[in-house]
Amino acid sequence: MLYQRIGEILLKNGLIDEDGLARGLEEQKRNKGRIGSVLIELGLLSEDELLKCLCEQSGFDFLRRHEYPETRPELDFQPALKFLKNYKVLPIASENGLLKVAVADPVDPYPVETLRASSGLKIEVVLGLEKDILEAAEALYGGGAVSMDKLIEGMGESGSAGFEYDDVEHLKDMAHEAPVINMVNLLLSKAVERRASDIHIEPFEDELHVRYRIDGMLNHIETLPRKLHPAIASRIKIMSKLNIAERRLPQDGRLKIKTAGKDMDIRVSTVPTLYGESIVMRLLDSKGVLSINSVGFSTRHMELFTSMITQPHGMFLVTGPTGSGKSTTLYTALTSIDTVVKKVVTIEDPVEYYLKGVNQIHVKPKIGLTFANGLRSIVRQDPDVIMVGEIRDAETADIAVHSALTGHLILSTLHTNDAPSAVTRLQDMGVESFLISSSLLGVLAQRLVRVICQECKEEYAPGAGEVQFFAGTAVPESLKLFRGRGCNACENTGYRGRTGIFELMAVSEEIKQLIAERKGANVIRQAAIEKGMRPLREDGLEKVLMGITTLEEVSRVTLDQ
Repeated sequence: MLYQRIGEILLKNGLIDEDGLARGLEEQKRNKGRIGSVLIELGLLSEDELLKCLCEQSGFDFLRRHEYPETRPELDFQPALKFLKNYKVLPIASENGLLKVAVADPVDPYPVETLRASSGLKIEVVLGLEKDILEAAEALYGGGAVSMDKLIEGMGESGSAGFEYDDVEHLKDMAHEAPVINMVNLLLSKAVERRASDIHIEPFEDELHVRYRIDGMLNHIETLPRKLHPAIASRIKIMSKLNIAERRLPQDGRLKIKTAGKDMDIRVSTVPTLYGESIVMRLLDSKGVLSINSVGFSTRHMELFTSMITQPHGMFLVTGPTGSGKSTTLYTALTSIDTVVKKVVTIEDPVEYYLKGVNQIHVKPKIGLTFANGLRSIVRQDPDVIMVGEIRDAETADIAVHSALTGHLILSTLHTNDAPSAVTRLQDMGVESFLISSSLLGVLAQRLVRVICQECKEEYAPGAGEVQFFAGTAVPESLKLFRGRGCNACENTGYRGRTGIFELMAVSEEIKQLIAERKGANVIRQAAIEKGMRPLREDGLEKVLMGITTLEEVSRVTLDQ
């Protein structure tokens, strides 16, 4: 059979066009990744589409992440983790003289032949996604290969001390013991494997709770003996360069790890509570910035958003509550700007992702580097585009507006419930209405909703109560909706991943006039809807009809609408 490159198969099946493939190949040259993974990261291809093409290319079956084993197959030899991660290969099962092996690159014969020679077994090859193989390899052959029960048993005396522990040297000794190191590594690797955004370690009177935030929802993961808290807390503090002797005051730190093939940047926050320090770790994939194509914009929203962020000057705001993805949306905007011909500067608290070609500043209020002072200095750096992490006060708002009026493109965030309310928020901060109307290009309000798991997605007929949500919306007579039954892939939640729902208000001449006249948010909102703005809930309902999310999710995040 004539061998076909994956790019040729994608083009043949109409899954990508010539321009998209050229973009992917250009990005591949820079990052040295596989073209399929690169196209997924750019938002030009879905995982399912790539899988079908890989199977067509190789003739092999495909294995999804939830189908991987929870324990290593029993072999006379055990391959090194480094080998498995370097060649993206993983032993799956051994039975009757046959070793099933998952590979990410079916073209490279070396890793399969090596496993064949080392095991003396016949090899059955199946395909796997690179990220899935790396996660499973870390779990089975890295820190995740040790069970939590064995680690607790191995810690023995390490965690035997009570909370009132003033011997700093002993705390340091505990934090460097192998069982403690392995336990913290296990908590981190499991969090990455399960796509957690945060790890919460919370001490109570008799127990130590570990919870992961996955797809925006907290999940209880482990209940550990309370006595382990000093050792675990000390280990995390040492890793993030915090003062392990200070337990009375909150502390903030940062650490970096590499696990499951990912470079993770982790922000650490400690706060003293009644029974010890509560620790929260925010996990950030250093390469985890989404492409503008994968945020969840409709075609119309994409066109409007792109036109606004490519203006030579003006101010564009993203609004929503904490955790609604505002910063991520701004990061995607920055990644679409050509930093070779434009100078881009950001001031953030903190810097969440590192962007190539972008000058990023971390605010430090203790030494006087606030958003306002930093922004004032940035303007003297001859920038074309400035991203301000958040407009928190009148001074920052005033400088941002004046910067937008003097030839700079300003991107920033505000905490408001909808897009029109951003105008009244700026007015409440003391910014003159005529300055807002002259500088504001548009406002994007957003929320994050969980995506229905593709593995257990099913169709169902909605009840009368659910149909009422679509009153006034053009829907087919035989309305069908979708939900997830719950399976191993989504840990029985019915959801896997998140996407955005949006409300994008372009500031037209009519809206400029309403702003200058200090009209209320409701008046501005009505005018924006008449000009074509689709409210948040409507955008969410469209994604429900498309089978992307559920009514429950849209209702949950738009209760204030």
